[in-house]
Amino acid sequence: MKRMLLLGDEAIAQGALDAGLSGVYAYPGTPSTEITEYIQRSKEAHERGVHSLWSANEKTAMEAALGMSYAGKRVMTCMKHVGLNVAADGFINAGITGANGGLLVVVADDPSMHSSQNEQDSRFYGKFALVPVLEPANQQECYLATQYGFDLSEKYGTPVMIRITTRLAHSRAGVELGEPRAENELTLPADKRQFVLLPSIARRNYQSLLGKQAAFEEESEQSPLNAYEDADNRSLGIIACGIGYNYLMENYPDGCPHPVLKIGQYPVPRTMVKRMLDNCERVLVLEEGAPMLEEQIRGLMDATYNISGRLDGVVPRAGELNPNIVAQALAMEIQPGMEKPQIVQPRPPELCKGCPHIDSYNALNEALSDLEPGRVFSDIGCYTLGALEPFNSINTCVDMGASITMAKGAADAGLFPAVAVIGDSTFTHSGMTGLLDAVIENTPITVMIVDNETTGMTGGQTSSARGKLEDICKGIGVPEDHIIVVEPLRKNHEQNIDVIKRELYHRGVSVIIERRECIQTAVVSIKLAKEAKAKKEENA
Repeated sequence: MKRMLLLGDEAIAQGALDAGLSGVYAYPGTPSTEITEYIQRSKEAHERGVHSLWSANEKTAMEAALGMSYAGKRVMTCMKHVGLNVAADGFINAGITGANGGLLVVVADDPSMHSSQNEQDSRFYGKFALVPVLEPANQQECYLATQYGFDLSEKYGTPVMIRITTRLAHSRAGVELGEPRAENELTLPADKRQFVLLPSIARRNYQSLLGKQAAFEEESEQSPLNAYEDADNRSLGIIACGIGYNYLMENYPDGCPHPVLKIGQYPVPRTMVKRMLDNCERVLVLEEGAPMLEEQIRGLMDATYNISGRLDGVVPRAGELNPNIVAQALAMEIQPGMEKPQIVQPRPPELCKGCPHIDSYNALNEALSDLEPGRVFSDIGCYTLGALEPFNSINTCVDMGASITMAKGAADAGLFPAVAVIGDSTFTHSGMTGLLDAVIENTPITVMIVDNETTGMTGGQTSSARGKLEDICKGIGVPEDHIIVVEPLRKNHEQNIDVIKRELYHRGVSVIIERRECIQTAVVSIKLAKEAKAKKEENA
């Protein structure tokens, strides 16, 4: 086997390359920066065309990685712990969308704040998102955990977090390399609505994620990163997490005389923990960062208390509480009149009659009619309803601004053409940085800004983009001849189809602004205009 002297960061990078990595998306931040820099310097990565250019921020990096995963490729996004706060919107929702190609989120925490403003423990984010978390103990495990993480991600269709800390990221050790694997083929999700987080779909996906938790825990019980090492002196048992295991063994070079539970994968392997609690008089927990595991174990140790709630199913795990649910949890009878009445038959939401997005989607659908479905990355707004009948136009809706960055990631993976649909208000909220990433690399994507000149979904508030979109796009660097403004009306249907088709096949960035006022605000505008006219005539 080939052996290399690598930083922990570099071992992760090499492990990803050997696992068939197609792209890494990151924003520089100590102690995670060297992961991406190693891939940027790699001759192999360059020859294979592995994407490794920096993103504008951690949010765009997370979403672009999700887009490459959507396209079936193995992808990694890297950041320091505070960067995960920036990426949190996409990260948490990615647990609910799931993954297609293997998706690793590598987070480097910085205990003692060597170069950071806090001492945040990213394992809480992994627990919050209900996704597996890997915490390697040394450089060799960094290499192996990366490959194992991709397999785990694809086995369960879920993102996987790898959490390291400064000392592991920036120290060197010998690492034995395995056989490299080929990159994944371009493969779109079998369920074209998997990544559309409309409430009805998100609720279904969330139940699926909850249903995977038992399997995630079983994987932890069987994981090569978790191990129970028994010993004769059971007056003390030691649970050592991640690099804490290294610190422990440095004090016992000839072997620890006490039972040791080494933990490098979460959710917590409860069977292993219970074995230690049952067999040892006292337990010491060694973990880098916050006492996350200790808090959980203290709950397990307090076995004299019988605790019920959402975890044991007495209260439903998903959904909000109501008087009926509380009564059932208290073993009380439901009182007459407390049943939830069904006043009208449920019906799906739909775009307003006369909404400009209807004409936009009709033209887009016809322009894409000769291509396979699964190429339109949408965003959060009224236009997300384009995922439903009769349009079936869009394939993703993850978080604010993710349309452009996911389209970019999918294009980087080889998907062409890739289309982003975003509203005018959402574009200025968080879409501009994604467009900047695309402009810097001249990524072949078509961005359709459906400009209804308002913040429509939340009631028609003033949009920050009003009157500025063309200038913003020019300022970001989109070529002026590929910034086209059209009016989405039936009379312009054929002309708009031609514009969309032409821009779809442009091998660079193009922006189509579909501008027509929201039908709801237009009604108000017309009314105000009539009132103003009447008042003027009255005064005359």
